[in-house]
Amino acid sequence: MLTLFDYLPSRNAWKVRQLLAHLGTPYRSQIVSIFEGEGRDPAFLALNPSGRVPVLQLEDGRALAESNAILAYLADGTPYLPSDPFERAKVHQWLSFEQENVESVIGALRHWTMTGKVERRPPALVEMKRKGALRTLAILDEQLSQRSFIAGDAYTIADIALFAYAARAEEAGIPLAPYPHFRAWVERVAAQPNHLDDVVPYDADPNSVNELPG
Repeated sequence: MLTLFDYLPSRNAWKVRQLLAHLGTPYRSQIVSIFEGEGRDPAFLALNPSGRVPVLQLEDGRALAESNAILAYLADGTPYLPSDPFERAKVHQWLSFEQENVESVIGALRHWTMTGKVERRPPALVEMKRKGALRTLAILDEQLSQRSFIAGDAYTIADIALFAYAARAEEAGIPLAPYPHFRAWVERVAAQPNHLDDVVPYDADPNSVNELPG
């Protein structure tokens, strides 16, 4: 059986849980208390040198890190990742966009806001993230005015990846009202079979107010 090394408030980990739910794939969950330093444990670092979740361990012991890489692995040969080379590359295009413009911008700002860390960050950095989040949502809104899903007419792992943090932008203090096409897409994604609408707040982990151990 697959083992998912998870941290429940992590929306990166949610991506993997969501695809596994779509696929109906059974797995074992292993919670990693990242703010208590478990991500720096040598045994975990042997699975992922960055010490981050999620990590997917296969039955044969091999491990795969980085949420979007895990999505691509699990989706191979399924409707969630096209077989056509160009359509497949478009999905990867948006997976790359998500990491550069969503997870590291909206995701970071959301984490800082929800854990009280935003006051500890340089104001210029916070403002840069806010402006970046607005640019990202404007791009997504414009793209989603042209088609039902981000990489085309079909729902793919690119939609899962983008939804994880972008759909929670209001928790980062970024209003979604100005982006009607994006909001309509959020509803379409949430209407997919076996959609996981659970969101575990950071305050479920009292240690999340701390900085990650180096």
